[in-house]
Amino acid sequence: MAPENARRDRQGAAPGRRQKKVPLYAAVDLGTNNCRLLIARPASGGFRILDSHSQLARLGEGLAHSGRISDAAVQRAMLALDKIRGKMRAKRVAHVRCIATEACRRAENGAEFVTKVREELGLTFKIISPDEEARLAMIGCHDLLKASAGHVLVVDIGGGSTELSLVRSGQAKSAVGFRALLSSKLIDVWGSLPLGVVTLYDSFASQPEDKAFAAMRVHARQVVGDWAHSQRVREAMASGGHIIGTSGTVTCLAGVHLNLAKYRRSDVDGVWMDRQEAGDAIKRLVDLGHAGRAKLPTIGQDRAKLMLSGCAILEAIWEVFGAERMQVADRGLREGLLLTMMYGPRRKSRRRRAGKQERAEGGGKARDGRG
Repeated sequence: MAPENARRDRQGAAPGRRQKKVPLYAAVDLGTNNCRLLIARPASGGFRILDSHSQLARLGEGLAHSGRISDAAVQRAMLALDKIRGKMRAKRVAHVRCIATEACRRAENGAEFVTKVREELGLTFKIISPDEEARLAMIGCHDLLKASAGHVLVVDIGGGSTELSLVRSGQAKSAVGFRALLSSKLIDVWGSLPLGVVTLYDSFASQPEDKAFAAMRVHARQVVGDWAHSQRVREAMASGGHIIGTSGTVTCLAGVHLNLAKYRRSDVDGVWMDRQEAGDAIKRLVDLGHAGRAKLPTIGQDRAKLMLSGCAILEAIWEVFGAERMQVADRGLREGLLLTMMYGPRRKSRRRRAGKQERAEGGGKARDGRG
């Protein structure tokens, strides 16, 4: 958050005055590819990040063909979540919300996996709906919304799906109070497309890379073009709207565009790319091949094989909607979770319940903070 918040936290209370302990909040996002954690404390209407963690779990690997989360994926995810549980315990987090997205929504054993996590690790996950996922991504990006913009298309390219929200940017920016920001009336249309970097890659993995990329682009354009609200988004983009992109695909692509020697959030978050710049960066990734992409400091081995499927989705969005500019957001779902936990309408009742549970348990345990 803002530097002044960080300074206040370090300085503490005035001499002779006991400083009130501020409870810590944690958001855990179990996606189709990664498992992510964000720990923060409230600060001046926002929050200050104390710790973050992202670990490749590949929960959705093979899901497109089998319809199930594999045993190997379950094992990887359990190890990642156990590490996250340890981090939350070390920080003595008071309020936790854990969500699972497309892989658990689609898999026939998704609910079974969530039960296993609760019974073995004590973490309670909620499998959220696509509209909730889109709404949280929008809330997480609210700092980038501009009052001068008519509409903004928030694009969240995930491992198993892509969430789209056409937001009334001016209204959202001028919203008085957080409850107004949470209003679904600020989103004109939203959608969840069955396009994700893992599932799209898996669908064309049997083909050579150059043919696979061409086929992925064709398929992605078809899916985006068939979306019921495509015409409405095209009209908004033609009237001066722009994209806010929030996903690993978008942030890594921005790192390539900027020729970063090392990925730094401060260099990427809020950066603008026009369609030509994004296209040039994508062409570079295609020309480099898998081995070349893996050597790029902002891509690496883990993302090298999935970058082209993400780029195919992004190119389809550019082409179908006719957008000319995109702002990069290194924020999204987890940040939206934290903001709704800290400042949502049920904050007081949630705190009362949390206090009762803490007293009953003797204090100090991380727990599910869903209201």
